[in-house]
Amino acid sequence: MKIANEYAPSFDTKSNTDFSVEQITDICNNIGPRKPGSPEELKAQKFMQQTLDKISDKTEIEDFTLHRQGFMGFIPFTVCMGVASVFVNWFGKPLIAFIMCILAFVPLILEFLMYKEFDDFLFPKQTSHNLIATRAPLGETKQRILLVGHSDSQFEWPINLLLGGLKAKLLVEVPAVVGLVIQTIFALVCAIVGKGGAAGDITSATWFFKLFFIVSIIFIPFEISFIFFQSWTKSVPGASDNLSGCYVGIGTLKAMREAGVDLNQTEIRVICSGSEEAGLRGAKAYAKAHEKELKDIPTVAIGLDTFRDLEYIAVYDRDLSGTLQHDWGAKYLVKNAAANCGYDLKFESIYIGACDAAAFEQRGIPSTGFAAMDPAPADYYHTRKDNPENLRPEAIEAAIEIMIETVCMYDKEGLPKKD
Repeated sequence: MKIANEYAPSFDTKSNTDFSVEQITDICNNIGPRKPGSPEELKAQKFMQQTLDKISDKTEIEDFTLHRQGFMGFIPFTVCMGVASVFVNWFGKPLIAFIMCILAFVPLILEFLMYKEFDDFLFPKQTSHNLIATRAPLGETKQRILLVGHSDSQFEWPINLLLGGLKAKLLVEVPAVVGLVIQTIFALVCAIVGKGGAAGDITSATWFFKLFFIVSIIFIPFEISFIFFQSWTKSVPGASDNLSGCYVGIGTLKAMREAGVDLNQTEIRVICSGSEEAGLRGAKAYAKAHEKELKDIPTVAIGLDTFRDLEYIAVYDRDLSGTLQHDWGAKYLVKNAAANCGYDLKFESIYIGACDAAAFEQRGIPSTGFAAMDPAPADYYHTRKDNPENLRPEAIEAAIEIMIETVCMYDKEGLPKKD
């Protein structure tokens, strides 16, 4: 039985789903793509604030600084280092070639996989914003739940648009990384045995070094194509990724307000973060600025990210390219709430990438991610196909229903605990 039924006989998830779709369509059509730290990102947040003003006790917009191209701006450097290392190695400088490969991997790992602000200072500065809406409980605030979606949209990934998400991964992304790995091994082997390809004499190269060189050359086109992996100017509509996540949070709060439900001891905060697509910068800024406050009372954060593919609806167990374990209680809170709504959610991992929940988990705030997205990924992922016409309202409605139950369950029972 739903715990939410103890708070109200029913919640109108259908009309709030329709409202969400209308609002998402309005933003996409009248405001447009919202690159991280852009005026359009802020304009969309102010648009959503108009609704949140009516259903919460207070709203605020906080600014923070970022360098949006730092997250992916390393790509030309990494490609150049990897490609050049092959020829540097062949002409007798294997140690230098190996160092070049290591330098190529450093920003790839720290920025793209670990979401560190490693090379951000090299890129222009922008101002981005977080929109926060707060609703207090009836009684004393003893705990808090954060529903976090991001309001920006990613720069377009042309190769995903051309090939589709899975083909792009298999035909470009994976071979590019494999090529760099092979080139690194090639340089290391040459350095260990004391030969740089042909040891300075191409005509005397052994078959082993010739073969390694040829294989390295084969992967160079894949690496060069990686330079065109992302557009540097054009961003996408971002209807599903991630206005749907923002409106799952807004729809949850709105449905509870319309049903006349006030929680007993739990403060709800709906956060529409900025610049998630630039490396979780908005969530990181918020979690850092409010860390003490968030730890003064028990707080749990739910990252809401892309609700379209209901067949893939899941709770995220691991995040930040698989390196971060989410809180046991947080993930079972969502899983148990979903079960009460008739959904058997699987635990999934984000093996490449991250969602906003990771920024809070890193700060010691119990967190988990929640999404309904084809992990392949689908062809709409970070492309112009992520438009209002491609929305699937049933996924948004299911997420709102599950989040209402999650919030009510947390208010009544707190986080689940291991036996």
